[in-house]
Amino acid sequence: MKLKTLRVLVPLAVLVAAGVGYVLHTGLGDLSAIGWSSISVLCPLGALGTMLASKTVVPRAVISLVIALIAIVLLGRAFCGWICPVPVVSKLRGAFSRPAKAERDAAAPKGPDDAGALTDEERALLKGACGKHACAAGCKPSNSRNLVLGSALLSAAIFGFPVFCLICPIGLTFALVFVLIALFGSGDVTWSVVAIPALLAVEVVFFRKWCSHLCPLSALMSLVGKANRTFRPQVDERKCVEGETGRTCGRCAQVCEVGIDPRHPERGASWNECTRCGECIQGCPGDAIKIKALVKAGKEPKTQEPPTQ
Repeated sequence: MKLKTLRVLVPLAVLVAAGVGYVLHTGLGDLSAIGWSSISVLCPLGALGTMLASKTVVPRAVISLVIALIAIVLLGRAFCGWICPVPVVSKLRGAFSRPAKAERDAAAPKGPDDAGALTDEERALLKGACGKHACAAGCKPSNSRNLVLGSALLSAAIFGFPVFCLICPIGLTFALVFVLIALFGSGDVTWSVVAIPALLAVEVVFFRKWCSHLCPLSALMSLVGKANRTFRPQVDERKCVEGETGRTCGRCAQVCEVGIDPRHPERGASWNECTRCGECIQGCPGDAIKIKALVKAGKEPKTQEPPTQ
């Protein structure tokens, strides 16, 4: 099974599990923004917003925050790559652009024999390489996310309510599941039946760069992820097409969804943006990239330039 398919199935499975828990009235909390007193159990941003809004230390929120921080330090932004439903929902918008993506993938080198010298135009593209993924639109993630993060926390403190949670597409996606269950299960018709799908549709259609430019949760994970040194992709120089043959490849950078260049990290986004999506591993023609349990400080992948052809 391809990783892209698996990364669609996992978020869908989480949505189904949340729906089942909602129906059976089990679970630890509500992933949606509706019912903000319980969101802190599952969302680190919700945990911070809840405590700032209530001006008190909420034990459940503290536990949630600590668990989330530990997970981020160990796995970076893996939540973005494997659990977040926003990329899955965003695929509805990109369904009609797949032919262009297929052409791009077909033009990329598939193996060592195809990895020849790149043209100047291709080098320029690879210098800021990134995939056309919903959460990678526009290459490197923007610092504007930090501004949104600060605004979300400040608004919670000012208004006494985690305001951002009302428009968070992650929460809205789960809220949509719950609303549909209530609608078809018990005939519960409220304003949410119209408002939640409409708001989610607007965000999906118009906020194309949500994950890379606006999402405060990804900003929080990126900031905490600076301390991450575990479970990161590393390039084996002995197998790398560039290291073994001296040819220019760049396939790993081309398929990266957040603009990281595993072979030449200085050219792209920093490692704290890595979502552990595995696309660089699957796309490497030399099978040279593997996830390493520990990356020691000062032992980053080598970035030597390949000899010019």
